[in-house]
Amino acid sequence: MARYTGPICRLCRAEQKKLFLKGERCKSDKCPINKKRSAPGKDPKARAGKRSEYGTQLREKQKIKRMYGMLEKQFHLTFEKALRMPGVTGDNLIRLLESRLDNVVFRMHFASCRNQARQVVLHRHVMVNGRIVNIPSYQVKPGDVIEVKERSKKLAVIQDGLKEVEKSGTAPWITLEEGAVKGTFVQYPRREEVTDLADVKEQLVVELYSK
Repeated sequence: MARYTGPICRLCRAEQKKLFLKGERCKSDKCPINKKRSAPGKDPKARAGKRSEYGTQLREKQKIKRMYGMLEKQFHLTFEKALRMPGVTGDNLIRLLESRLDNVVFRMHFASCRNQARQVVLHRHVMVNGRIVNIPSYQVKPGDVIEVKERSKKLAVIQDGLKEVEKSGTAPWITLEEGAVKGTFVQYPRREEVTDLADVKEQLVVELYSK
């Protein structure tokens, strides 16, 4: 399965924005964005001129794609699926991204970041409706019950992720069972409910792919 294997923090530096790709490290003083490090590459100031319309659209697409840990082909296929769905294409795109199994595992705090959630799924620690699913891109549907296998509940990576529940709670479209590493995907999120994507402009992605 294709995946990005390069330096993670480099992606945040390229976007000059925290993409929260490394869990707790992103919230610490070790984050390169906190240190105000420049964008990667040789002499980035020489490339810091006014961005074209295409450049702005491209950066927005790259930002969303990297936040969800996807490569170009997979992201483009997701967009094509959103385009065929009824309704607003940008909203459909966010809905499809948010209902990926690796993202739902992250939202339920069974992992501290999406990259970690992807590994939890790939290593067969997660069940959907009582059945093991090890496909990170699996589309979760309203009413689906997601839980960690009994033998995996004590894993440090999962226990560390669950500590975040008390700090920030859960997304409004998800419910967690108290005392169990188990939750329900209640409904697809409305665009305005995904508050950590408030500064994301998915319409620019629609414009980019429509050219």
